[in-house]
Amino acid sequence: MNPHTLIRGLLIGISMAGALSTTQRAEAEPTRPNILWITSEDNGPQLGCYGDTYADTPNIDALAAKSLRFQHCWSNAPVCAPARTTIISGMHATSLGGHHMRSGVRLPADVKLYPQVLREAGYYCTNHSKTDYNFANDDAGWQKGGGKSPWRSRPTEATPFMSVINFTVSHESQIRKRPHTLVHDPAKAPLPKYHPDTPEVRHDWAQYYDKLTEMDKMVGGVLKDLEADGLADSTIIFYYGDHGSGMPRSKRWPFDSGLRVPLLVHVPEQFRSLAPKNYMPGGESAQLVSFVDLAPTVISLAGVKPPANMQGVPFAGSFAGPAKPYLYGWRGRMDERIDMVRSCTDGRYVYMRHFYPERPYLKHVDYMFQTPTTRIWKQMFDEGKLNEDQAKFWQPKPVEELFDLQSDPDEVKNLAGDAAHADRVSMMRDAVHRWMIETGDMGMFPEAEMHRVVAEDQSPREFALNHPGLMTRLAETALDATDVDSDMSSEKAIELSADPEAVIRFWAVRGIGLRNATTPAAIQAVKRAMNDESPSVAIAACEAIQIIGGKAEQQAATERLLELANVETVGHFAAIEALNVIDMGAPLDAKLKQQIAALPRSLKKPPPRVGKYVGRLIDDMSVATP
Repeated sequence: MNPHTLIRGLLIGISMAGALSTTQRAEAEPTRPNILWITSEDNGPQLGCYGDTYADTPNIDALAAKSLRFQHCWSNAPVCAPARTTIISGMHATSLGGHHMRSGVRLPADVKLYPQVLREAGYYCTNHSKTDYNFANDDAGWQKGGGKSPWRSRPTEATPFMSVINFTVSHESQIRKRPHTLVHDPAKAPLPKYHPDTPEVRHDWAQYYDKLTEMDKMVGGVLKDLEADGLADSTIIFYYGDHGSGMPRSKRWPFDSGLRVPLLVHVPEQFRSLAPKNYMPGGESAQLVSFVDLAPTVISLAGVKPPANMQGVPFAGSFAGPAKPYLYGWRGRMDERIDMVRSCTDGRYVYMRHFYPERPYLKHVDYMFQTPTTRIWKQMFDEGKLNEDQAKFWQPKPVEELFDLQSDPDEVKNLAGDAAHADRVSMMRDAVHRWMIETGDMGMFPEAEMHRVVAEDQSPREFALNHPGLMTRLAETALDATDVDSDMSSEKAIELSADPEAVIRFWAVRGIGLRNATTPAAIQAVKRAMNDESPSVAIAACEAIQIIGGKAEQQAATERLLELANVETVGHFAAIEALNVIDMGAPLDAKLKQQIAALPRSLKKPPPRVGKYVGRLIDDMSVATP
């Protein structure tokens, strides 16, 4: 054989061997998965695949038959913007100061949102129709790609995509839209124990299920397009709702009814190594997962290590982490109404901690009262026509609640005072306390105070990280002050009312009022605080004096509150706080209503997203509530 021919043959063989090994490596390490999130608004697990026999959701049920179905997924926030803020950042919105409904806070410069991380990894990232984050800057890193099949806009077919397609047809606003011809029989609608059984309530629930059926058809259309484009075998699919149903006491409330959502995860065969633990098509997972875990999970699926600032734990992908013992939820300001609640669950029990126990669960929120169920529910309460379970939510709250979802899925029987559950309450209380400290919960600051102390060039998150000692002391003070059975005495609350930190003074003054401390020292401390440099402290002091003061002092507090409700002098956030306190005080007589009606409704240049809330409160308080 010609030696040149022999050498050429050997070189060809070596080349072919190299090509073969490259192919083998590609087969061993398949290309990165495409990722599709299909989301729907304002719906919990009222789906056929979750055992709801009243539901008609064949397309989602079919997806569930080839997916892993999570039984315990919480949205962390029971309303859209804070929930999406948590998803996009992989951080609890409470850590960012973005936990209130409609707010806009700065992000730390080093925080990366998950679309930004994925784009750096080479993904084409699109969001079909909904962002709605509580950030001052709405740019979350999404690329352009509208339409029902946004992946078709990616630069090349080889480019992996991450697409979010969101459906709004199930939103709260669609439940009350009339006229509507019902498809679901309202007589068969499953009603929770806390809702009265009236035609209005049955119609709203039936219409909600009708909207879920409409949404289900849209989900089916997306899945068909994915299949037609030959992408079904290379795409990991998530389906989830964005928080509980849009019906009152689900949406806006961190019960399981407001936080638990459906979550289906489908992983094609070639990417099963990335699947969640114990993945099985048509299977069910009892693992506790929540929205704070979604960003690190999708990053993990792309083969990238999640950024260190993300607080969630990936439950799939190359960097999947351990299971968690608890999920956490919260409630902050909901539109024009101020509240603070923290909750957690271990999957069976739900613990809730109320920081404004003197305020009722449900108070007039303009948007919520547009739903017929809300109006008839409140009307029947005013008329004394509700039973104990139904009337509870228009009354003041206990400090703590514990519900057993197994025996009480509607969460109406509070077990917190039951000696048999004392250890569980203690453990879950401690878990919430630790979580608030570890995550730097900025909800412990009244909203106006947060904006007052955080510098314009700083984010609330950076403030929390720079003041760890204050955050620890603050959590202890807030928890003790709002529980009259805690170790905090009236004397200790009086002492703390002169603390150098305004936010400590705020909770201390609230503690004096909640303890009904009427000693001369307590009244003197509260009267001094009515002129505090912090509007939030002054407002809390006025609220306390309405409880412990005499008639003349109460009148002075009302006059001071009217000053603090002037948006032109104190700003939007403090004005909202003051109006909430006025509304919780003495009955609004004709003179006070006139004074409220004369208040300025807004600034010429209001802060974005919250500009209408002062005006809404003024309207509600100066005229008869529906």
